[in-house]
Amino acid sequence: MKTVMTLILLSAALAGCGSWNPVSRVHPYRIEVRQGNLVTQDMLDKLKPGMSPSQVRFVLGTPLIVDPFHKERWDYVYSLNKDGKLVEQRHITVLFEDDKFKGLEGDVKPAAAKPEAKP
Repeated sequence: MKTVMTLILLSAALAGCGSWNPVSRVHPYRIEVRQGNLVTQDMLDKLKPGMSPSQVRFVLGTPLIVDPFHKERWDYVYSLNKDGKLVEQRHITVLFEDDKFKGLEGDVKPAAAKPEAKP
């Protein structure tokens, strides 16, 4: 009788452990992956029309994409992945005309208006 009772308790305990899966709680560590050029709004605010390509490169860094067929256009692409999921993505296009900075396209916010000082 003692052996039967021990077997019943042991089987009940093991049956309860059948739903517990420690492997499902283990996840591999995923690093934060940043790709491309991080271009901040402060960097974009420093750009002025008429700047040379070298001045623009100094402010923004080397573009990720320089298309040989469109030399008047530079593309800056940035993406951030955390835990295998895309968190942030930006695409900024810098346009030139006659080797002078003309404007921006893409994920660009207008520059904040600076308050004028009152005398």
